[in-house]
Amino acid sequence: MTGYTMLRNGAVGNGGQTCMLRWSNRIRLTWLSFTLFIILVFFPLIAHYYLTTLDEADEAGKRIFGPRAGNELCEVKHVLDLCRIRESVSEELLQLEAKRQELNSEIAKLNLKIEACKKSIENAKQDLLQLKNVISQTEHSYKELMAQNQPKLSLPIRLLPDKDDAGLPPPKVTRGCRLHNCFDYSRCPLTSGFPVYVYDSDQFAFGSYLDPLVKQAFQATARANVYVTENADIACLYVMLVGELQEPALLRPAELEKQLYSLPYWRTDGHNHVVINLSRKSDTQNLLYNVSTGRAMVAQSTFYAAQYRPGFDLVVSPLVHAMSEPNFMEIPPQVPVKRKYLFTFQGEKIESLRSSLQEARSFEEEMEGDPPADYDDRIIATLKAVQDSKLDQVLVEFTCKNPPRASLPTEWALCGAREERLAVLKLSTFALIITPGDPRLLISAGGATRLFEALEVGAVPVVLGEQVQLPYQDVLQWSEAALVLPKPRVTEVHFLLRSLSDSDLLAMRRQGRFLWETYFSTADSIFSTVLAVIRTRIQIPAAPIQEEAAAEIPHRSGKAAGTDPNMADNGDLDLGPVETEPPYASPRYLRNFTLTVTDLYRSWNSAPGPFHLFPHTPFDPVLPSEAKFLGSGTGFRPIGGGSGGSGKEFQAALGGNVPREQFTVVMLTYEREEVLMNSLERLNGLPYLNKVVVVWNSPKLPSEDLLWPDIGVPIMVVRTEKNSLNNRFLPWNEIETEAILSIDDDAHLRHDEIMFGFRVWREARDRIVGFPGRYHAWDIPHQSWLYNSNYSCELSMVLTGAAFFHKYYAYLYSYVMPQAIRDMVDEYINCEDIAMNFLVSHITRKPPIKVTSRWTFRCPGCPQALSHDDSHFHERHKCINFFVKVYGYMPLLYTQFRVDSVLFKTRLPHDKTKCFKFI
Repeated sequence: MTGYTMLRNGAVGNGGQTCMLRWSNRIRLTWLSFTLFIILVFFPLIAHYYLTTLDEADEAGKRIFGPRAGNELCEVKHVLDLCRIRESVSEELLQLEAKRQELNSEIAKLNLKIEACKKSIENAKQDLLQLKNVISQTEHSYKELMAQNQPKLSLPIRLLPDKDDAGLPPPKVTRGCRLHNCFDYSRCPLTSGFPVYVYDSDQFAFGSYLDPLVKQAFQATARANVYVTENADIACLYVMLVGELQEPALLRPAELEKQLYSLPYWRTDGHNHVVINLSRKSDTQNLLYNVSTGRAMVAQSTFYAAQYRPGFDLVVSPLVHAMSEPNFMEIPPQVPVKRKYLFTFQGEKIESLRSSLQEARSFEEEMEGDPPADYDDRIIATLKAVQDSKLDQVLVEFTCKNPPRASLPTEWALCGAREERLAVLKLSTFALIITPGDPRLLISAGGATRLFEALEVGAVPVVLGEQVQLPYQDVLQWSEAALVLPKPRVTEVHFLLRSLSDSDLLAMRRQGRFLWETYFSTADSIFSTVLAVIRTRIQIPAAPIQEEAAAEIPHRSGKAAGTDPNMADNGDLDLGPVETEPPYASPRYLRNFTLTVTDLYRSWNSAPGPFHLFPHTPFDPVLPSEAKFLGSGTGFRPIGGGSGGSGKEFQAALGGNVPREQFTVVMLTYEREEVLMNSLERLNGLPYLNKVVVVWNSPKLPSEDLLWPDIGVPIMVVRTEKNSLNNRFLPWNEIETEAILSIDDDAHLRHDEIMFGFRVWREARDRIVGFPGRYHAWDIPHQSWLYNSNYSCELSMVLTGAAFFHKYYAYLYSYVMPQAIRDMVDEYINCEDIAMNFLVSHITRKPPIKVTSRWTFRCPGCPQALSHDDSHFHERHKCINFFVKVYGYMPLLYTQFRVDSVLFKTRLPHDKTKCFKFI
C-alpha cells in the first residue's frame, strides 16, 4: 500500500510516474484475460473428467450418464410411452407391408380376370349382334305374314270440300230424298268427329219472328254441345232454327223459303242442312208444309204424308220445358202399378172427317167400296160402352168443359190447361191417344204433346192408329214403352189392357220414363237426340265423354312406409298367387269404328239382364235402337282411352274377367293429415294396387313440410274446386283402371280383405262390392222410408266408404244422374253413398254384394267423423225419400247373400284339393 502510494505520488510528481501507470494497467488486463481463459477452458475439462470417472466408479446398474447397452434407455420413466408408440408403429408398418404384398397379388389376378372378361364381352357382343339379326329377321317375317293375312287399316283421308262445291245430282222427285242421294258423305268422314255448325238466327230476318224462349233455349244448348263448331268450312252438318214463331201469319212460306236459300252455306240445294221447328204450343201449325227445303232435313212435330221423307226427316217432341228443368217432386211415383183409372181420354173434335177428306180414301172405302166414313164415331161409341159397363173405372170425355185448344182439322183438340190434364193422367194407368182422322196427317203437335205428358207422369200411352209417326220411330223401339194399335182394334182395347201383367206394365212405365228423361224432357235432350240420330244414320262413332281433369297438388314423397309395426296388419289368409307386376293401366276400349247397323237391332232377349235402363250422357243421348242396352251411342270411355266407343258393347262385357288387372284407390280427405298418412301407409305393398288418388276436399292446401309415404305406387293428390262429397265419384283422368276402390281416410282394412273383395268384384263387375252393409226399411206409421245401420243378415246397400265399383258408374253419377240428387248431397254434405247405391241398383236391378263378416272398419283412435252426429241419420232418412221421388220408385233390392273368405282358412291336403263356391 505504501509502495503503491509512493509510485502514485512519484508518477504525479514527474514524467516517469506516467510510464509506470501505463505499465500497471497492462499488467491488470493481462491478468484478467488469463483468469478468464482458465475458467472457460480448464473447468469444463475437469468437470468432464470427473463425471466420466464417476460413472466408472459406480455400479453398472446405477449409471446416470454415458452410453447404455440395449434398451436400457427405455427404462427411464419419461420415455416409456415413446417406446411403446415406436413398437406399435413398427408392427403396423409390418402389417401394411404384408397387405400391400397381398393387394399386389390380387391386382395381378384381377388384371388377368379383366383380360378374360374383355374377351368374354367381345364374344357376347358378337352373340348379341347375331341375336338381333335373328330377331329382326323374325319380326320382318311376322310382318310379312300378317300383311298377307290381314288388310291394312288406316284412317281415311279427311275430305274438306270447297265452299262452292258442285253438289249432288238432283233426285227425280222432291219426296225421293234419302241419305244416299241427298246427303254429302264427303263432308263427314269417320274420323271427322261429326262437327256441327249452328246458324245464329238473330243474323237473319226471320230471327225476329222466333219465340224468345225457344230461341234462347236452343242457343244455350247449342253452345254447350260437344259437336258444335264455329268453323263452318269443316262442318259435316248445318243446323238452322226456324220455329216456333210468335205469330205464324207474319212470316209467309215464300219469304221463309227465300231466306233459307240465302243462307251462306246452303249451296243451292241445302244438302247437309237440318231445319228445326220446335213446337212449344199444342196448336203449332205446319210451318214448313209449303216451303221447299231442297235436300235439307226437316225436324218438327207436325208432318203430312206428302211432306215426310222416311229415313231422312225427323219427328221431334214438343219443347214443353223450354228454359226450366223438370220438377221431379211433381212427377208421381211409378208404383203402385195400377192407378184409379184403367185408361182416360179427354178431347174434342172440332172438324169432322167428312169435311176434311177431299182426296184421301178411308180403309173402309178401300175394302168395301162405301163412301168415306168417320171411324172416330165408332171409337167414341166403343169407349163409352166400356165406361158404362162399370167393369173397370175409366174416364172418357169427348167434349171439353172449356173451349178446347186450337188444333188441326180432324185432330182431337186438347182440353183444359196443362196442369188439369196432368192431374187426370196422374190417376191413369193408360192414356189413350187417338190419331187424327185424316190419314194424310202423320203426326201433329197436339198428338206429340199428349204423348209427352203421358210419359212424363207415367201413364202408359195407347196409340190408336198405326199410321202415326212417333218421335224418332225409325230408331226407337216404342213397343217397349207404348201400345200402338190399329183403329179397327178399338173393340179389343179393353181386353188387351186388362190382360197386361203388373210386371210388364211396370217395365213399360219405367222404359217410358227413361225415354222421356233421355230424349224429350229438355231442350238439351231434344237437340242432342236430333244430332245423335243423324250421326248414327251416317255411322259416325260418338265422341268420347269428357273426363274430369285432375289438378294435381305438388307434394313431397320419401317417407318410408311400413316403419310402424301397427300398420302391418295384413291378415293371415293365403289367397293364392297375387299379381306383383308394376302398375299398369287396364286395356283401352278399342271398338270405335266397328259398330254397324246390324249390331243395332239385336233381340232384347240377348241382353245380359235389364240393361235397357242405362242412362245416357248429356253430350250424346243414347240412341233408341241401342236403347235396349242403353248407354249405346254414349261414347263412354270407361278406361279413359279411345277416341270414341259404344256403350252398348261395353255393358255387354260387364261381368267378365280379365287375366291381368289392377285397381285404383280413391280416398277422400278433409284436413286430417295424420289420419291420412296412416291410411296411406297401410296400403304399402298392397297387391293389385295401380295408383292412389287422394281427393283433397279442403280449400286449404296440405302443409308444405308434410312428407308423404312411399308405398311403391304413385300417389296423386287432386285438388277440387269446392268441398263436395260428390268429388268422391268424379271420373278423374288419372284413374287408368276399370276397378275403383272408394275408401275413407279413416277406414281400416287389411290387405287380405281388400284382395278378396277385388277378386269378388272381378266376377261381378256390374255391381258394388264392398264391406259395410246397410239396408232400408218402410216406416209404417209415417208411411216413409228409413235408413237403418243395425247389423242384419239382410242388406240393400254397401257403403262406398270401403267398396269396389266400375269407373263407368263414376261417369253416370257425375254426368247422367239427375242433378237434383247431387244438389241434395251438397246441401246435406251427406248421402253420396246412398245415391251411388240407388244409381247402380236402378241400372242393373241387382243388389250389391257384401264381403267379409266384419261390420266396423273405422280405425281406432281416429278423430270423430261426420257420421257420429245425431243429425246424420235424420238426413239420410230424408235423402232416401227424396231419391225415391226422383226415380219414381224404390230401386234398392234386398239380399241375404254375402261372400266370405272362410274357406280360405281351411288348410286342405294337396291330394284332396277341390273347387268351392263362395258361401
